[in-house]
Amino acid sequence: MNIAELLAAFPTRRILVVGDLMLDHYILGDVHRISPEAPVPVVQATGQTRVAGGAANVAHNLAAVGVRTEVFGLLGQDEAARFLTEILEQNGVAAARCPRRAGTPTIVKTRVVARRQQLCRIDHEGPRSLYDPLSDEAGAAALAAAVAEADAVIVSDYAKGVVTQALLDRVRELAKASGALVAVDPKPSRRLDLRGFGLLTPNKGEALQLAGLAEPAAGEEYPLADICARIHAEFAPAVLVVTLGADGMAISRGGRVEQVLPTEAREVFDVSGAGDTVIAFLAAALACGALPVAAARIANLAAGVVVSKMGTATVSPAELMKLS
Repeated sequence: MNIAELLAAFPTRRILVVGDLMLDHYILGDVHRISPEAPVPVVQATGQTRVAGGAANVAHNLAAVGVRTEVFGLLGQDEAARFLTEILEQNGVAAARCPRRAGTPTIVKTRVVARRQQLCRIDHEGPRSLYDPLSDEAGAAALAAAVAEADAVIVSDYAKGVVTQALLDRVRELAKASGALVAVDPKPSRRLDLRGFGLLTPNKGEALQLAGLAEPAAGEEYPLADICARIHAEFAPAVLVVTLGADGMAISRGGRVEQVLPTEAREVFDVSGAGDTVIAFLAAALACGALPVAAARIANLAAGVVVSKMGTATVSPAELMKLS
């Protein structure tokens, strides 16, 4: 399938994004002096903006190209949750089935940016134990209902507490019954059982961890073929895509590297959210019946667009068509 065919097919699919939902808050300003109180810049704030972050950014990427999208993750009953649900709903992402819990702060990442340079980040979040959405029967029932309606499920793990082994096991069970594709963006340090999913999308470092290999010494070649063989032997994903940063992305099936696509990025301004874009487009394309290499091509193009923008961002169909 080519780019135009995939863009036409995306609105026919429904995808559920499960994971750590966050609000990305940007304080924008300028710096003209150093504080007399400490050797730090004084930022004269000129504005602020809020966008979807974490798993919510994956969903935003899907909705931006017409995919019928829903999110499932735990939210608080606070102002940040109100901001985030408004952003999602305004962009066509359903969030009504997300459990909401008083006393659990919605995760917020506040970035202070001056002249397009991030000066610091301030995180507001609670302990991981607060974010388990399956800790009551209502959450478990909501997840089951959402998976049953989905053509694909993306598990976006930012290690904040939503994605547990119990949740992965439940998603695997529900998706097997419904026939939905399950794609996982893993955090290998958490040592969760990732066996038998339809798609895994680790970056270079995460792939090394999944394969049980150490970082190559200076001057040594990245052992891509060995990594893919080891990950397949351990976890048997139907499709493995390793994002390689400036070196593009590798597509593997059956433990063998099928193709390495060079990066499509022309100008890299901000890589935050690029992994969200990759898994969103890969899962959407595979759910539409695209072969893995074709799915990777559109994901690679989309990632090349978003890294040229500030912060977590999305790509439009028009932007993709210009590059096709």
